[in-house]
Amino acid sequence: MKTIVFIETNKSGSSREAIQAAERLGFFTVLLTNKRRFIDQRTEFPDVHQMILVEIFDYDQLSEKIIKLIKQGKQIKGILSFVDPFVHVAASLSEEFCPGVVSSIPIQKMEDKVLTRELLKDLSMSPRYAIYTPNHSLEGFINKINRFLPLIVKSPLSTGSKDVLLANDEYQLKRSMQYLLRKYEKEPILLEEYLTGPQYLIEALVHNGEVHIVAIIEQEITFFQRFIVTGYCLLADTDRDFYNKIYEKVSSILQAFEMKNGACHLEMRLVQGEWKLIEINPRISGGAMNQIIETAFGINLVEETIQLFLGNKPCLIKKQNKYAYAHYLTINSKGKLLKVTGKNRCSQYPGVEKVYIKPRKGQILRPPLSMGDRYGYILASSDDKEEAKRIVMKAKRELRFHLEALE
Repeated sequence: MKTIVFIETNKSGSSREAIQAAERLGFFTVLLTNKRRFIDQRTEFPDVHQMILVEIFDYDQLSEKIIKLIKQGKQIKGILSFVDPFVHVAASLSEEFCPGVVSSIPIQKMEDKVLTRELLKDLSMSPRYAIYTPNHSLEGFINKINRFLPLIVKSPLSTGSKDVLLANDEYQLKRSMQYLLRKYEKEPILLEEYLTGPQYLIEALVHNGEVHIVAIIEQEITFFQRFIVTGYCLLADTDRDFYNKIYEKVSSILQAFEMKNGACHLEMRLVQGEWKLIEINPRISGGAMNQIIETAFGINLVEETIQLFLGNKPCLIKKQNKYAYAHYLTINSKGKLLKVTGKNRCSQYPGVEKVYIKPRKGQILRPPLSMGDRYGYILASSDDKEEAKRIVMKAKRELRFHLEALE
């Protein structure tokens, strides 16, 4: 039985859509997860043919589960993950049990923000940065670094903006670093210069050393207590010079990682005409990204990523060419969710492709402290960029989250 093993997933979004794609491709799908609630909600995962509860951070235990699957007669064709920080773990297991075209080494470097900065430090795209290690004096470090304020303070292990902090002054810098030291104890802290300018997300695949830019997406970032991406606009058309410069920078970065086959997304900011790398991750962006790309171009990127990892050539030919805009939903106050109204009316607006509401009744909602505190999205498409945005913002007026205030 031809089988693909997935290491962890989210309930929805790119990682879940990858499992659904594997099922469509005719594979037996196995999910290794440490989320007991998924076991309790087993009937909500019809695309997962076998779900196994496992200590997901224990490599030996993961290996044992895969050996057991092989003994059951399953032919393991791929071991994949679309969830941080398991992408390189899946690639390492793949090298052990079903060697293919993907190397775990570039993936592991990409997952670690400190290793990434060290690797790319000589490239023009790299912002100024410093690394603090906990065995050094915090006061002494702050005295050296505070002349470069404002600074971005982040954990190398952080995902989804929850531990990416802005320090405008010395007090905020010290408080941010102390917060991360308490949370991550012996882990280093990465500090980067604060850059201003429009930010873009670039989805890319590398096949046999050739870089393919699949999509370029404008990001709208809102600063609450954290930096939260609230809007994604996929560009159907880009200026040739603009595209060529992005392609050149992305190719240089991926060459530094020596990535021959793989998937990644890069967040880059255009600062006074110069491209700077904010972040890189060795997978498709999560959430609505796969839907956004499929809406705009008719390309199912998670499916093509699976094909790539299986050693096949990904098909990245556009079936259509539209602007797609996704706006994420956040709330301004904390409370228990009673109900959400207006979803059907919102869905019926011409041009709206999808309305997704994440939380369930009774869940406690809060203003965003991470990307995980975005409670759904509205996705629309149009031949015109501004029209796609107008459709979403008009449809959004129909939606209302009814909350019970918490005392």
